[in-house]
Amino acid sequence: MSQFIEVIQRYEIPDIPNIDLPSADGEPLESNWHRLQINLLDDIVGQHWSDRQDFYIGGNMFVYYSLQQVRNRDYKGPDFFVVKGVDGSYLRDKWVAWEENGRLPDVIIELMSPSTLDEDLGNKRTLYARTFRTPEYFCYDPDARQLLGWRLNPTTYTRLKLDKRGWMWSQELDGYLGLWEGVYHRENATWLRLFDATGQLIPTKAEAAQERAEVEYQRAESERERAETEYQRAEAERARAAAAATEVARLREELARLRGAASV
Repeated sequence: MSQFIEVIQRYEIPDIPNIDLPSADGEPLESNWHRLQINLLDDIVGQHWSDRQDFYIGGNMFVYYSLQQVRNRDYKGPDFFVVKGVDGSYLRDKWVAWEENGRLPDVIIELMSPSTLDEDLGNKRTLYARTFRTPEYFCYDPDARQLLGWRLNPTTYTRLKLDKRGWMWSQELDGYLGLWEGVYHRENATWLRLFDATGQLIPTKAEAAQERAEVEYQRAESERERAETEYQRAEAERARAAAAATEVARLREELARLRGAASV
């Protein structure tokens, strides 16, 4: 009779060495607009999911995905990214995949400039598709005001289309990415913003606070107008009551006068 013997091979996996991982390269952003745009995206995604803690937002910070990358000092820092399904309750100064259960960004947005355009559309796009396996990748060119996007399907990126408004749906962010002209932190410019499924602009924290203040002001104003109307109604009632009392007093006097005249 044949016998089957199960052979179990055991491998010793060495500990990951303690390596000094820089959190930034010290290079300034392309412009103040780039800095503000990253802050704006952080702000609105945080507002969009304000009731959640299961995501992390990173901006202009290094993402570490392999020891080989570290050895080669091939540092990669997406302008903006979101990782879902992680504990987002504390800050990181860099994203180290092997310290995050292997998690890498679910969506990346690069803000292009003449000096980064080729890299954003070339090597980075390949890295995000083949190595990061990031489901969605977007690029925005502020000079051309052009938004580009791709969805991983299943191993390569497929180009996403803009709708008639010039917006692009993001499954990962559960909203539309589109352009918006207005003022953010005192700078009037065209910004990349997020809109909900109904097409409503997702507000920043300051805009949401202003909206709440305006709603509260309108409520208080309505209450004041209601109270004023009630007061005017009460005043009118008081005036009618006073007029009626005056008329009753006059009629009593007239009746007394007539009674006196009749008795003479």
